[in-house]
Amino acid sequence: MHEQIADPVDAAPAGVERLTAEQFAEHTSRIIASVSSVIDGKPDAVRSALLCLLAEGHLLIEDVPGVGKTMLARALAASVDAAVRRIQFTPDLLPGDVTGVAVYDPVDREFEFKRGAVFANIVIADEINRASPKTQSALLEAMEEHQVTVDGASHPLPDPFLVVATQNPLEMEGTYPLPEAQRDRFMMRISMGYPDAAAETTMIRQRETVNPLSRVTPVTDARTVRMLIEWARRVHVAESLEEYAVALAQATRMDPSLHLGASPRATLQLVRAAKVHAALDGRDFVVPDDLTDLLIPVFAHRLLAARGVHRAGAQPVEAALRQILSRVPVPLVGARA
Repeated sequence: MHEQIADPVDAAPAGVERLTAEQFAEHTSRIIASVSSVIDGKPDAVRSALLCLLAEGHLLIEDVPGVGKTMLARALAASVDAAVRRIQFTPDLLPGDVTGVAVYDPVDREFEFKRGAVFANIVIADEINRASPKTQSALLEAMEEHQVTVDGASHPLPDPFLVVATQNPLEMEGTYPLPEAQRDRFMMRISMGYPDAAAETTMIRQRETVNPLSRVTPVTDARTVRMLIEWARRVHVAESLEEYAVALAQATRMDPSLHLGASPRATLQLVRAAKVHAALDGRDFVVPDDLTDLLIPVFAHRLLAARGVHRAGAQPVEAALRQILSRVPVPLVGARA
């Protein structure tokens, strides 16, 4: 872990105008390869973690214990030469432990702000749903506005800033459900799933004598990540695709099988994620598949099924989103339509 925190910046990093799609792919491929050296057989999860970092979102990983949720977050953190902190969420964790507190200095006779664990470029919120809702809410302002406010004073967070939170299924003992407002702050929710037999065998052999994280060295730094973020912002989105994203969101609000539809924040984050999705595929323009591929991981955790809705063999929210995808017309657009 690295303690050098990149300061917040307002201007785009120098050189972003000269960055090409090939150079973007070269930088991101190194990060993906580094993380994949630790996470066996989970290319989609690795890509999702990098996507959230470059789209300035946050990632929620939900799955049973022992499938590599925390390892994924730590591998991404170890691959970027930036400040990384891990917060183990427990029932006795206090909001001030996360954001920081004002401490009275008897010598200077004034209060001094002591930064909490959230002041890092990558924050690993481990088992976030084992803390109380009050402590969970300490992350709300940080995740949305990239700052924390303590005793009326605002303190900016480092740039880039990413929260990778892990949570156990709600059926497990000692968990608290994340409030709707908290879930809406996460750009994507993914599950790791169990590895296949080959990947699990490889894991046993490789980790018998050494922790694979100990071999991971940074392949990029915070300044380069900021450059990649800025480049991805400039990916072109046709007006018809912006309207398509809005139509998908509105369809969730009118679907009778859904009690809670997608928020405007969800629509915005779907488009931002689609830009990075396109960039990772080597394009500087978004196509409809970028939106449809991301709809479930970006929208599903924000929605609530209507009471009494059951669909055989499927999660009701995900089933509703697939129905929406089938009935909302897909626009026909070219590279620069």
